[in-house]
Amino acid sequence: MNDMRKKGLAAALSAVEKQLGKAPIRYTTSDGSVKRPLVYSTGSLSLDIATECGGLPAGRFVEIYGGESSGKTTLCLQAIAH
Repeated sequence: MNDMRKKGLAAALSAVEKQLGKAPIRYTTSDGSVKRPLVYSTGSLSLDIATECGGLPAGRFVEIYGGESSGKTTLCLQAIAH
C-alpha cells in the first residue's frame, strides 16, 4: 500500500473514531476473518444473541438499566457467575 493511500485510510479511520468511537470499526486478520473482541457471556443465550457480539465485551462500559424488579441485579449476578 502506498503512502498516500495509508494516509487517506488513517484519516478516514480517525474521522470515524472521532464521530462514532471505536465500536463500529472491525479489524480483520491477514486471512480476511474478522477479529472478535473478548466477550463474557451473560449466562442468558437470548441476551448474548441480542447483544450481537455474544455477551458483554471486555474492556468496555456496559450500562444495564430498567424499571424496579426488572432483573438488573439478577442479570449482573448471573453474568458474574459465568
